[in-house]
Amino acid sequence: MSALEIWHNPRCSKSRAALKLIEERGLAPSVRLYLTDPPEAGELRAMLAALGLKAAALLRPEGKPLKDRTEDEIIAAMASDPGLIERPVVRLGERAVIARPPEAVARLLDAG
Repeated sequence: MSALEIWHNPRCSKSRAALKLIEERGLAPSVRLYLTDPPEAGELRAMLAALGLKAAALLRPEGKPLKDRTEDEIIAAMASDPGLIERPVVRLGERAVIARPPEAVARLLDAG
């Protein structure tokens, strides 16, 4: 299996549920506590490519006022304030999902 990674916030129930689903399958993902270890712009771009989404789609609701900004501006904002990033994000190799609902992880793993 390709590398499995979750951008995780342990205070978020959806993030905890997604991690639990992964672990219940006997998998041990790389867990990135993205609020304390924020992704750089290049990492955000790579994750967006794996998601197949534009940067605005990765914004949490409080970041929605930024949705009309350019890709570069949104990515810079998320890199400087990782709290703007929707969670959890799970990547398996070259594909990823925003695990809201957490069951989206199952679709990613089953297709994997």
